[in-house]
Amino acid sequence: MVRLPLKGLDRDSLFERMQRYRQNDHPWREGRIFGYIFDVDEEVREVIRQAYTSFLTENALDPTVFPSLLEMEREVVAIAASHLQGDGEVVGNFTSGGTESIFLAVKAARDKFREENPHLTQIQMILPVTAHAAFHKAAHYLDVEAIVVPVDPRTFKADVEAMKDAITESTFLLVASAPSYSHGVIDPIEEIGQLALENNIYFHVDACIGGFLLPFWRKLGRDIPSFDFSVEGVSSISMDFHKYAYAAKGASVVLYRDKGLRKYQIFTCSHWTGYAMVNPTVQSSKSGGPLASCWALLNYLGEEGYLELSRKTLVATEKISQGIERIGGLYILGEPEMSLLAVASDEVNVFHIIDEMRARGWYIQPQFARGGGKENFHLSITAAHFSLVDPFLEDLEESVESARRLPPPEEVDLGELKVEDLDEVSMGAFLEMVGIREGRLPSRMAGIHQMLNSSSPELVEAFLRYFSNELYSL
Repeated sequence: MVRLPLKGLDRDSLFERMQRYRQNDHPWREGRIFGYIFDVDEEVREVIRQAYTSFLTENALDPTVFPSLLEMEREVVAIAASHLQGDGEVVGNFTSGGTESIFLAVKAARDKFREENPHLTQIQMILPVTAHAAFHKAAHYLDVEAIVVPVDPRTFKADVEAMKDAITESTFLLVASAPSYSHGVIDPIEEIGQLALENNIYFHVDACIGGFLLPFWRKLGRDIPSFDFSVEGVSSISMDFHKYAYAAKGASVVLYRDKGLRKYQIFTCSHWTGYAMVNPTVQSSKSGGPLASCWALLNYLGEEGYLELSRKTLVATEKISQGIERIGGLYILGEPEMSLLAVASDEVNVFHIIDEMRARGWYIQPQFARGGGKENFHLSITAAHFSLVDPFLEDLEESVESARRLPPPEEVDLGELKVEDLDEVSMGAFLEMVGIREGRLPSRMAGIHQMLNSSSPELVEAFLRYFSNELYSL
């Protein structure tokens, strides 16, 4: 058991220990990671660090105490609104990330619907199967039902007719992505917007990963379909700054077409003995650091700086896409409209490819066969990859050939195993069987990924819940 040390460590020992803890972290500063990290260079990092630490201690809970944070939030939201073609009526708030932005939009839509339809108790939101997992998380936390509908099996875009058929009197929200994370394609926002108008249903566009970059790609000549407030019927949009705006985590925004919608996200409480509480977002106390660093970076880089970063991202994406097409056995799923690629193969096990790339110092992300799709590896391409295209493609081609020579990952026969059949003992024994011991993963993950890929979503969720419970125990 770890206890608070009786005597504190000196500064050198303290930071030396922290560095030791980092020794197994992926070296993201080298740009060899295609997920989780959105980075530019040390100059930008220094601007972020200085701004973040300057407002590290300020508390954004009460804007009357720290009006500096209120002013910066107003400006960041206004920049986001104009970037997404909002008019003077569009409002919003700064949040900790896409999940919080999505939670707030779902809450606003839910509360508005319940106010207007108090006789309906169990209400539903309609999600394409490609919608981000955060919507399922919101459904779980906010006690609403997620109705999942299929997407076009070739384009992976939302099937508008399937969404239309799923609408009932209990439907309080339609959801679409711009783009979907898994395949980088933009759902037919205009058609879904029209569907929302015809049925008087709240419509949220999840542009967390694409909302900032797509308008710049449009300026660079790419054909980007309308997805923002220019589309009639769109009620709210979520957009992250800690992705393609390269801000420090966590930095996102949720925007509403007007204050009449935004009011439903706000929580107030005067039913206790303390101060009257008002929280426009989920968090109460929160550091001003993320907001200040986001504001600073937007103003430091400006439109010209971001246009150049977007150009580099576009060039890197085109070159990597073309390179993948030249590698035998690989192909890209769908027709990505942004810098997100899902790469599959009918000849080589993609989970072996992931392991081979990791051995060469690259991180690429596994995605499983869900919703009619095929297992694949995912690339989130950023401006940091602009100078790394050639070595990446060289290592990818080598990895494919190495993976081609390996036997298929050993299949784990789950038989008729069901979640209700599992207990703590059997779960632990099963995870040991696939190489997970004492919360530690093996160096090669192909076997585990293959098992997860062939298991039902319910079993995968049970496995991950058990593993996470073990992982965060000392």
